Amino acid sequence: MRHPLIVGLVCAMAAPLALARAIPDPNQRPAPGNESAQTPIAQAGYSNATNYQLQCAGCHLDDGEGSRANDTPRMKDFVGHFLKVPGGREFLVRVPGMAQSALNDGQLADLLNWLLREDGMAGKSMPADYRPYTAEEIAAIRHDTMLNLPQERAGLIERMRAQGIVIDDGMD
Repeated sequence: MRHPLIVGLVCAMAAPLALARAIPDPNQRPAPGNESAQTPIAQAGYSNATNYQLQCAGCHLDDGEGSRANDTPRMKDFVGHFLKVPGGREFLVRVPGMAQSALNDGQLADLLNWLLREDGMAGKSMPADYRPYTAEEIAAIRHDTMLNLPQERAGLIERMRAQGIVIDDGMD
């Protein structure tokens, strides 16, 4: 009985010292190279590939394969099909990861156009009459909040099926 009491007292006395280490030192200086504030992504001038890594790859993975286990659809060789059905073009802009990204409207247009290249992520899913996104179009669409992503996506998938498009988005 005496041993647990001593251990308890030692822990109680050491706790304030452990917590004191968690309190930041107001005189602490930034590590070398971090002296200035971070540049916001919208002003950083990153390439489309870097913006994809920062804004999309966390869910859709590096190669656009998505993750069924994480309920994230495949974009690779599929995402262009959305442009073939009414509402699909707007859907791609309104997906929360796009609409709420840190990218400005021009960067978001550039990223979508980069993803939708036939030699890029979209591959052979691209429609022949593709019209590139513009910053103005993104600005007009992106703030129209999507309230039910699964329902909107399911409606677009049904429209694709009605057109005979084979659904190969990794989601079954």
